[in-house]
Amino acid sequence: MTFHVLIPDDVDPKAIDILTGADGLRVSAPGKLSPEQLTAAVADADALLIRSGVKITPAVFAAAPRLKAVARAGVGVDNVDLEAATAHGVVVMNTPGGNTISTAEHTFGLMLALARFIPQGDASLKAGKWDRKTFVGVELRGKTLGLIGFGRIGQAVALRAQAFQMTVIAYDPYLPQDVFDSLKVEAVPLETLYARADFISLHTLLNDSTRGLINADTIARMKDGVRIVNAARGALINDADLAAALKSGKVAGAALDVYEPEPPPADHPLIGLPNVIDTPHLAASTSDAQVVVALEAAELIRDYLLQQVTQNVCNPAVLKA
Repeated sequence: MTFHVLIPDDVDPKAIDILTGADGLRVSAPGKLSPEQLTAAVADADALLIRSGVKITPAVFAAAPRLKAVARAGVGVDNVDLEAATAHGVVVMNTPGGNTISTAEHTFGLMLALARFIPQGDASLKAGKWDRKTFVGVELRGKTLGLIGFGRIGQAVALRAQAFQMTVIAYDPYLPQDVFDSLKVEAVPLETLYARADFISLHTLLNDSTRGLINADTIARMKDGVRIVNAARGALINDADLAAALKSGKVAGAALDVYEPEPPPADHPLIGLPNVIDTPHLAASTSDAQVVVALEAAELIRDYLLQQVTQNVCNPAVLKA
């Protein structure tokens, strides 16, 4: 029996080689497809290998009667309707470890840029100015970094922060105490983190309980002059509330790599503010990470279709059906 693997996005050629080199797999890699093209192309697909730019909607699942698995080359699977996947008996898997370092490094780069006004200073000098007084920053040394979410990426950020002699505290109700202890990071309630942190970095999943986590109420509980970094998901922040806090000075600055929606509209309240650094969802965009996650996703598809091996399943309920 031959299984058809459809790759409706651009992935590293080495990932395609893994699949084409496996007996029993047929691969189609047309590149990026529109929603209409994708719906038409999945009719005989047994598996999909995707990145973040492809949305797997209920309509896609309905059009794919043979579909057995979706592998996401990356961490977030909010572009896949997990409920519809489970209803159609489709296993959804991701590659949570492949872009950990790239995302952690980008997060830390944002934090350094935020502390020292690096983009603003660069833009000012290129505009012909020599303005040193406007861009007086702060050191990271001695500051408290609060991590909301302490999974792989949060832990990697913590290690880098400790190298800069920061005090690291973290909130993650799903982890045992020994994880925090092993990294010499203090586990604290969310209220304590808000009250103590000089910098707050978001590393939590987006769900009903975390949507709009950063809002007027939670910002009011933070230190005056707090700085916020978000390279996780844009919808974790209430944009209007953060914009108001940035304009009032309650929040000294923010560095953002993610938005809701993406790309953000021209009138997005957090685009263009002088104390905000914006990057276009670049955290996992290194050549190193893109290769690793693509290879891991290809291996997930191969092993599931040919050996019925499941790893990193994002909708575990489907396994009980």
